[in-house]
Amino acid sequence: MFRDRQEAGRMLANELAGLSLHAPVVLALPRGGVPVAAEVAAVLNAPLDLVIVRKVGAPGNPELAVAAIVDGDPPDVVLNREIVEAYNLDDAALATLVKRERPELQRRRTLYRGSRSPLSIAGKTAVLVDDGAATGTSMKVAIRALKRRSPTAIVVALPIAPPETVAELSQEADRIVCLAQPPHFRALGYYYRNFEQLEDEDVLAALGRGREGRDAATSKRGKAAVENPHTADAKKKR
Repeated sequence: MFRDRQEAGRMLANELAGLSLHAPVVLALPRGGVPVAAEVAAVLNAPLDLVIVRKVGAPGNPELAVAAIVDGDPPDVVLNREIVEAYNLDDAALATLVKRERPELQRRRTLYRGSRSPLSIAGKTAVLVDDGAATGTSMKVAIRALKRRSPTAIVVALPIAPPETVAELSQEADRIVCLAQPPHFRALGYYYRNFEQLEDEDVLAALGRGREGRDAATSKRGKAAVENPHTADAKKKR
């Protein structure tokens, strides 16, 4: 059992730090994944960003996803082809359903990012983080969208998930790090002593701390290079 999301993030970060990941970019699934990812980003000294996923519900059954929109520039639409075929949806019907959900995706993007564009993961390692996964549906959609953005690898990082979900995600991602895989999985909150409901303000605060930590680390490295020019020159020659 984890004390809270922050502790889970630090434990995940310790596992990830030993992997020598190439140019990691940490991407959180909001809301619950953000405080976990913030701890990971701090330890890896990596930039922190979000993967915002919006489900597109089936006609008359909004809880059943026919597709999902993943925030990006432009956003990616990932189809659940089995459900699309079951409902016999043509391109026009799908476009109408997707269009209906775009305003909410844009609202969340504006709220969480403001005018900032999503970070590029081209040629980098995308580290996709959440506070846990039951079915892993949102994580699968995010992975499939991120593959279109040319990362060198996608690593899924989870504090906890059932074994069958880990197995399924292993088929989608290049690597998965999951700290615990209880065979009889309960509700996610059961595995945290403190699993409070997060609000948008909590997400914004965690993102702010992540950016501040990254900026401070960058500034510190720059200052060290100025104070030790011979060391910096030696590194360049190597």
